[in-house]
Amino acid sequence: MKFEVKTQNDERSKYTFSVFLSFAILSFIVVLSNISIKLGSISRHYEINYLCKLLTLEKSALNFKKLSKLTNQSSKQKMWDLCREIVK
Repeated sequence: MKFEVKTQNDERSKYTFSVFLSFAILSFIVVLSNISIKLGSISRHYEINYLCKLLTLEKSALNFKKLSKLTNQSSKQKMWDLCREIVK
């Protein structure tokens, strides 16, 4: 006959592993979220640069509208000042 005895070590190791796995997954999600936010701000920066360069060449209302949405600027003079600083 064979007897199996469950010990607390098995339960503790399973609990420790599940806690470690949960912590690892949570850390991974936080890192991915941080990378996503950083890439969004980098993308926004390059889009503002592109629109400012395009605006210096072609002064269209559509470009002003896109740039005003990105920069939250309402006046054209402020957008011109911003673009002058960026294009320098």
